[in-house]
Amino acid sequence: MGTKKFNYSLVFLLSFTLFFTSCDTLNQLGGQFGLGTPTEAEINSGLKQALEYGTSYASDRLSEEDGYLGNLAIKIVFPEEAQKVENTLRSIGLGNLCDQVITSVNRAAEDAAIEAKPIFVAAIKEMTITDVRNILLGQNDAATQYFENKTTSSLESKFKPIIETSLNKVGATKYWGDVIGKYNQVPLVKPIETDLSKYVTQKAIDGLFYEIAKEELKIRENVAARSTVLLQKVFGYAEREKAGSGI
Repeated sequence: MGTKKFNYSLVFLLSFTLFFTSCDTLNQLGGQFGLGTPTEAEINSGLKQALEYGTSYASDRLSEEDGYLGNLAIKIVFPEEAQKVENTLRSIGLGNLCDQVITSVNRAAEDAAIEAKPIFVAAIKEMTITDVRNILLGQNDAATQYFENKTTSSLESKFKPIIETSLNKVGATKYWGDVIGKYNQVPLVKPIETDLSKYVTQKAIDGLFYEIAKEELKIRENVAARSTVLLQKVFGYAEREKAGSGI
């Protein structure tokens, strides 16, 4: 009798475990196969939800200390036309001055990054259902391209005065002037003139779009990144549609 009770208990325990394991598996697959076709309203809401999260996350992350400086993919370094300046100054023992320039321009970009959030929110609100569908069923960087087209001008206008103020605050303008002044004093070199605030503004925006593209790719390719049932349903639908059309 004791053996039978033990066997029944074991069977019940195994069944209980298998049931919940199956539920977990179905939940994971649900985003792609089990949630049906979303309505236009769900597509509109789901995509905008994903974009607002992705752009806000990128903006928040880059606005933190070392958001730019600590990210080798987007760290702002000397402009191309001034690479020779940096190499020359480091070779004559002025590497610390070069490091001060690099640190200060990245701090300026970090100061500006948080200001991107309301600009992206406004661009998302302006999306038509056609924009939404084109982004959802488009290439893996379709949303990033949309933001580049819609927000670059506004970002430049918003970022540049903040970056100019920050460059002055952290001493970058002075360091840059010192660097260029030292270099231009070297005999026989061609004088360098670079608009530092314009350069840093452009690189800050480039870095922001780089991070947004990463977030976009993550939610398109990683089921685990779809944190709500709505996102699972919308992006699962997009995967089926794109697979069917050969995109």
